[in-house]
Amino acid sequence: MPSVLVDKIKETDTLELQEILSVPKRIYTFLNPVSYLTALDHRNVFSQFDGIFADGSILVSAIRMLYRRSITRRSFDMTSLAPELFSFAEKHKKTIYIVASQQEQVELAIRIFRQRWPGLDFVGYRNGYFNSEKEMEEEAEKIAGLQPDFLIAGMGVLTQETFLLKIREAGFQGIGFTCGGFIHQTAKNEIDYYPDWADRMNMRFLYRMYKEKHTRKRYLQAALLFPSRFIHERLFG
Repeated sequence: MPSVLVDKIKETDTLELQEILSVPKRIYTFLNPVSYLTALDHRNVFSQFDGIFADGSILVSAIRMLYRRSITRRSFDMTSLAPELFSFAEKHKKTIYIVASQQEQVELAIRIFRQRWPGLDFVGYRNGYFNSEKEMEEEAEKIAGLQPDFLIAGMGVLTQETFLLKIREAGFQGIGFTCGGFIHQTAKNEIDYYPDWADRMNMRFLYRMYKEKHTRKRYLQAALLFPSRFIHERLFG
């Protein structure tokens, strides 16, 4: 049976990096086995995105085995898309707005980014916690008014996707990406969160479980639930 999510991932996988970073009025998100379970229950939200990347070797392998399609892993972290975006933004003088994590962490992360890419132009930033729907909508209107070239949002699965959709509804003309825990990880570990061996051996999820205790329950749930639900979706839609 066809899958809306997998079809979107396969479609996104055909995009060249230049197109991803250059074509405006698009929003992208990322799915790993943990967030895939949420996406299955909210297909209406994720189907509105212009692109969905397969974030993680387990999801990439699952698609290859069940759908006979090789997919490139892309994550919004320093092992994948993030340095490409920052280098592109610095070279082409693009503006960036970040909504993610706690205020202290996003401020620290921006200082760290500027150390490696001193030419980056951050036109705004704030934490990813909103007290009400109204506050989120006001922030969406503010960002749409500023019209940054890139928007990076990290507020946890579903909340960050909902926020990007609000931004687009408000008239945002740039390119938006969700980033999960990237800002939080950067603030805690300077910038290169994953050691070379973890990235090389596709052990990033194990390393994160070791470093961040709060992720262990989610990863264990995914280990138990993701295979069965992914196979069920493949067989029955």
